[in-house]
Amino acid sequence: MIDTGNTAWLLMSAALVMLMTPGLAFFYGGMSRAKSVLNMMLMSFGSIAIVSVLWVLIGHSLSYAPGYGALDMFVGGFDYVGLTNLLGEIEPAEGGEGGYPLLVDAGFQLMFAVITVALISGAIADRAKFGAWLLFAPVWALIVYFPVAHWVWGGGWIATMHEWTGLPEVIDFAGGTAVHINAGAAALALVLVLGRRKGFGSESMRPHNLPFVLLGTALLWFGWFGFNAGSAYAANEQAALALVNTQVATAAATAAWMLVERIRYGKISALGFASGAIAGLVAITPAAASVTPVGAIVVGLLSGAVCAYAISWKFKFKYDDALDVVGIHMVGGIVGCLAIGFIASSAVPGGGDTGLFTGGGIGLLAAQAISVIGVMIYSFVVTWVIAKVIDLVIGFRIAEEVETNGLDHELHAESAYAFDELDELEEEAVSSSTPPGGETASPQVKS
Repeated sequence: MIDTGNTAWLLMSAALVMLMTPGLAFFYGGMSRAKSVLNMMLMSFGSIAIVSVLWVLIGHSLSYAPGYGALDMFVGGFDYVGLTNLLGEIEPAEGGEGGYPLLVDAGFQLMFAVITVALISGAIADRAKFGAWLLFAPVWALIVYFPVAHWVWGGGWIATMHEWTGLPEVIDFAGGTAVHINAGAAALALVLVLGRRKGFGSESMRPHNLPFVLLGTALLWFGWFGFNAGSAYAANEQAALALVNTQVATAAATAAWMLVERIRYGKISALGFASGAIAGLVAITPAAASVTPVGAIVVGLLSGAVCAYAISWKFKFKYDDALDVVGIHMVGGIVGCLAIGFIASSAVPGGGDTGLFTGGGIGLLAAQAISVIGVMIYSFVVTWVIAKVIDLVIGFRIAEEVETNGLDHELHAESAYAFDELDELEEEAVSSSTPPGGETASPQVKS
């Protein structure tokens, strides 16, 4: 029997998470330079197209189907290829009072896969071949994301580590490891393979459209309620806690980031507010259902402050993480996952293990740290290999001339802003309004 309320909530949550990827496109697009904004946004939209199809064909199966023998610790099997076997299947709810179609779960998790791949793109703004990205996206999803999702949620080694180590069960409610640390570590590997942009550290590379950035932040913040509260898989108390925690952690992170900006630079910026919001959203993702609302505020304050400093590491260590994927997603994910080991509370709906500062021992923190380190190492190493192979075979980095002229014009024969056309219209207007005597009248530009 289907619980229509829970099913409706999952359907809505899936739609909310889908909206996050276009939101990410606006967030990244606004942070890019004007000559490459379309290219940046298309990398997110391209991820929607590619990963959606790949998820149905094989991704959901490799992530959630039972694996074969010892391989089940690392990757799923092929029982759900094409999702045909899920048609008509119902996941029973706890207590046996009704469940939801397994196809809804597949659709919900599809959106997670899409945005995880898209997150990586911000690190390599202004310098990657679009064709190379379209090749990288499915290969990375197939070799990195699907196995890691199986580790965390599909019964792999992270999900079952408590059974053979005696440690508490790893907590990753909505994707601190599988989504954010995974994408952040991959971004770091990718920027090391592609190298720095021309003029990095010496030329201004400021965001070209801060209203776009704020619009993208708003869409991401809105969609994140589906990301976190939807991961309760029911319209229940746990979903309510996740929603409240998501809101207050994000708000606290913006305050912490702005405070750091005020102390370091004497000014508070719109970009800082937006970046702080994303840092808070990232950090609360794994902890949304395991900390109290006050604990969520602590998570937000920590992530906002730490990530505000972390984004400057790229200048110290000379890696060109263009849109701060490493500093916000990898670092924010680490903060959130490890915070669980310190402040997880048994007072939350459903109870659970407690952290080091809330009456528990060091076991949960150890389990969280192992999961973080395992995902970071795997994602970084495998991504580096994938990027190197693509670079050797077809080349990943664009030519310097293309980078200088702008990727929108050179790779897509388009531009986000029709400056050339406006100039031509103004010239035509001035010419047509010049009387025979040579005096120029006030130009009237026709729309």
